[in-house]
Amino acid sequence: MDNINELADPDLIQTLIIPWSIKIAVALAIFIVGRWIARWLTGVVRKLMAKSNLDDMLIQFLGNIVYTVLLLVVVMAALDHIGIQTTSLLAVFGAAGLAIGLALKDSLGNFSSGVMLILFRPFKVGDFIEAGGENGVVEEVRMFASILRTGDNREVIIPNSQIYGGTIVNYSAHETRRIDLVFGIGYDDDIAKAKQTLEIIMQQDERVLAYPAAAVAVGELADSSVNFNVRPWVKTTDYWPVRADMLEKVKLAFDANGISIPYPQQDVYMHKVA
Repeated sequence: MDNINELADPDLIQTLIIPWSIKIAVALAIFIVGRWIARWLTGVVRKLMAKSNLDDMLIQFLGNIVYTVLLLVVVMAALDHIGIQTTSLLAVFGAAGLAIGLALKDSLGNFSSGVMLILFRPFKVGDFIEAGGENGVVEEVRMFASILRTGDNREVIIPNSQIYGGTIVNYSAHETRRIDLVFGIGYDDDIAKAKQTLEIIMQQDERVLAYPAAAVAVGELADSSVNFNVRPWVKTTDYWPVRADMLEKVKLAFDANGISIPYPQQDVYMHKVA
């Protein structure tokens, strides 16, 4: 009964319960309104970045960072209004963050590498790259790992630190690529005829670009063949189809024109011992 009477004490209600209730209500109002403002400001920032033609992946990442920072400011303002010492709270968070950072060193390394990949953008979603010992089309770049889709439709997940810390080959970085092929003919074959045949094949393929001009030249007098370097330029999207067609067309054209393609062969002599 004494406790009930103390709670019902008008002085206690006037000096403690009502002020704290007001503080908590105001703090909740600060949090609710502040969160709405944080979302609105984040939306404005994302629209401005979209107008600047930034990559969608970068817009999403920076938008999340902006919203997290603004929400943290709102939470600190609400706690400060209640009377909680936010300075001490930040010190506790800092110490906890240091301990967590030491425990999750590898994960944080992947996170920082993901940030660098998103900021510097050595590749974008949809590019065909070679990185981390794998090659494939970039499906997604996450905070800790990137996802590639291989040519045979396998999904490969590579830690970002392995990608950013190694060599990255982006085959989709430019609109055009050069196809490097080597064709060998026999020493008894007509070099001029073979060269003309190769040039005609490239001229008849509309996918081979006029500029940069395709090159056909004798590259090597090898042990058993005269090797031609054939280097046509094509659009990056046409690279593999043109390469495959070129191999087939050259073989058929050489056969039709009586030009041989040497291949390794070995003669075996057998001696009968009496």
